[in-house]
Amino acid sequence: MTGNVYPDLVKVFYTNLTLDGKNFVSYVKGIKIKISNDVWNSVAGIKYSGLKVGKGNTNGIQKFNKIQYYRSCVRNPTQSVNRFHESNLNLTPRLIAYIIAWQLIPRGTNHVVLHEEDLILLYCIMNLIKVNCVYIIMEHMLKKKVS
Repeated sequence: MTGNVYPDLVKVFYTNLTLDGKNFVSYVKGIKIKISNDVWNSVAGIKYSGLKVGKGNTNGIQKFNKIQYYRSCVRNPTQSVNRFHESNLNLTPRLIAYIIAWQLIPRGTNHVVLHEEDLILLYCIMNLIKVNCVYIIMEHMLKKKVS
């Protein structure tokens, strides 16, 4: 094995990934890997605190409506909304949307279409609402688990 990234080992990690309470547990080459809240804090510098928001879960966010919020961020609010597309956003929301789609909850393709969870996170960030980033990343990792 040479290099800094080993795609096959990453695939094995995600294949064996399970949730044990609030901790991730996986086995790679017979070695148990446990990711606890302390690991998130010491390695990534993020704490397990804040609102646990995501797709279909807007508890704690007052009066959130994804269509109304999207319209409040676009350059032309009178334009009809067929698809939540980042290119229609003003500069600041567009930059934050890029960070969400490429870094926080990355996906393999189509980074320009905003998903519901992207809009929820964009709303929270723009309105200085503290969200639980560890929870969001963990949920995303479980969704992307290789079966």
